[in-house]
Amino acid sequence: MVAREDNHLILGIQAVGSGIAELAAAFAALIEMGARLEDVAGIVHAHPTQGEALHEAALAGLGHALHI
Repeated sequence: MVAREDNHLILGIQAVGSGIAELAAAFAALIEMGARLEDVAGIVHAHPTQGEALHEAALAGLGHALHI
């Protein structure tokens, strides 16, 4: 996940893996709606799912990753 440093606006999302295409619409929606890292970090993501990695990426961008 790439975001502006000054306001955390999400500029792009890149992911690789089996089944990741299932999240492509979510990636596009976040960028189109002008989401910020805080927006994604505030969403509850089911565990264990690939979508949970999106949450973790937002937390990492904010310096609060759980699994790094």
